[in-house]
Amino acid sequence: MTRMKTSDFDYHLPPELIAQAPIEPRDASRLLVVDRQSGALAHRRFADLLEYLRAGDLLVGNNSRVIPARLHGTKPTGGSVEIFLVRPAADHEAAAWECLVGGKGLRPGVRVQVQHPGTTTGDITATILAETESGSRIVAFDPPVEEWLWDAGEVPLPPYIHQPLADPERYQTVYSRIEGSVASSTAGLHFTPEMLVTLRERGVRLAFVTLHIGLDTFRPVQVEDIEEHRIHREWAELNTETARAINETKLAGGRVIAVGTTVVRTLESAAKIALGYRPCDEIPEGVVCGWQTVAAFAGETALFIRPGYLFRAVDAMITNFHLPKSTLLMLVSAFAGKGVIDRAYAEAIRERYRFYSFGDAMLIL
Repeated sequence: MTRMKTSDFDYHLPPELIAQAPIEPRDASRLLVVDRQSGALAHRRFADLLEYLRAGDLLVGNNSRVIPARLHGTKPTGGSVEIFLVRPAADHEAAAWECLVGGKGLRPGVRVQVQHPGTTTGDITATILAETESGSRIVAFDPPVEEWLWDAGEVPLPPYIHQPLADPERYQTVYSRIEGSVASSTAGLHFTPEMLVTLRERGVRLAFVTLHIGLDTFRPVQVEDIEEHRIHREWAELNTETARAINETKLAGGRVIAVGTTVVRTLESAAKIALGYRPCDEIPEGVVCGWQTVAAFAGETALFIRPGYLFRAVDAMITNFHLPKSTLLMLVSAFAGKGVIDRAYAEAIRERYRFYSFGDAMLIL
């Protein structure tokens, strides 16, 4: 089989189709329904999702909550610094984080005073401990981040959104609970509390996983041969309650519907673990799931889903429209078929759908 290239996943998007603000109410966004078997496309509204889900289905969302990861600071010289929290730093002291930094001369040993206007927080010091191979920094904070982050930090928006958000809560899903992401699980932004209640009343079960989304979700793949790409690691958890719900749904003949690519990545990682493999392992052909489709787990996943991947846990998915040359576009192309996704994206552009984080949605059945 011909190896796929990153350029195969490129497309031109008119800049005016990049959504700069969320639509109100949440479920008023458009919904492109894609039948991956027939290739048929249907233009609906997100509220119409209720017509496509049925009793016995299980809807799985990502309950990770976006943290106010963007900080501003001042160097001893008076120069301005921007610090972007990425993740707690492994193998370092508890108060250290891996961060992206903006500013000159931020070498190990430099101390930065973090700004926190309008709060009662005392002095906050950020000390550069080390520089990583990728160019990020390991930064120690005093006091620890958990004591002041929601006072001093800003909820970050993706780099392609250029206008401020009036209500930062609009970049959170209504079911976000567990802090840890630096970007939102945007497929879930379309749900309202009322919609979730109606789904329950109609016999659709709800369950949640946690995957803390990192900044790499916005980055295009840099190598041309996608098999050479080393995907970023993200921390995920699928607890025993959700694992039981998924396994019971599968045994009863119901569908598991993932809300977003982060949920797909988590569920498919759990399916590999159920088979006795690590999430990033290649599984030999012919291996099928037993009675247990997924196993509970907590830890990092580096699962890279691209065309040719055999899905074991997910039957349908809800997703937004993704950046060109991204691993997320490769994932949905693996799920629906690249030809189907190419045609769906071309149709969405022709029909002037809104793209990316605050854009419209797609339901792939």
